[in-house]
Amino acid sequence: MSSSPSRVLIVMPAFNEEEAIGDVVREVQSTLPDVRVVVVDDGSKDATIAAAESAGADVLRLPFNLGVGGAMRLGYRFAVENGYDTVVQIDSDGQHDPAAVPRLLAELDEADIVIGARFAGVGEYRAHGVRRLAMRMIAGVLSRTAKTPLTDTTSGFKACGPRAVALFADNYPAEYLGDTIEALVIAARAGCRIRQVPVAMRVRAGGRPSHNPFKAAIYLMRAFLALGFAYLRPAPSMTERGVAT
Repeated sequence: MSSSPSRVLIVMPAFNEEEAIGDVVREVQSTLPDVRVVVVDDGSKDATIAAAESAGADVLRLPFNLGVGGAMRLGYRFAVENGYDTVVQIDSDGQHDPAAVPRLLAELDEADIVIGARFAGVGEYRAHGVRRLAMRMIAGVLSRTAKTPLTDTTSGFKACGPRAVALFADNYPAEYLGDTIEALVIAARAGCRIRQVPVAMRVRAGGRPSHNPFKAAIYLMRAFLALGFAYLRPAPSMTERGVAT
């Protein structure tokens, strides 16, 4: 890993993930034993908090459900306030393989954000129909903004270096898809360097998926609304919190 383990924070947003969270935390700790793991409970109504704490994670609690963006914003603020300059987001449902984290971190030598990309030639994960079309179109738009080829701009598996962590601590969007699409627009317009690393996506270890085929049309509409709002908002400055451009 390019970053010292003592400066790396794993942030896992979780909402009603009692079935999977304990095993996922233990796997992350086993794979990355020197890296601190923080679970951000996003207003869960089940035993997510107890399962995460029992597995050995530190838990930050939100009083009600804000979505992944709100949970990650708290995670980035926690990182800045506690001296961590690198944050890796890992989903709490077991789909992200923590063994890929060192590869993401290694790319931070040349980038501010590294995405674990599902559609880059590794693994068997597939999206279909309208949902896949929307992903491809959005990836094309964001590739031009980021000035680099991107294939998976809705991936929740990513590593952020010091400049991006400081930026996101103040500017991470909480809206639906803001944690992926809008966050990348904010980062690219602020001058962050974005790269991707091919990763394989695994089957969920528990809980329910956030999307299904019947929601494809709604996903398409909301994805493009998120993209539009991202470009309408003023670009943030990379000088916030003392981060130089």
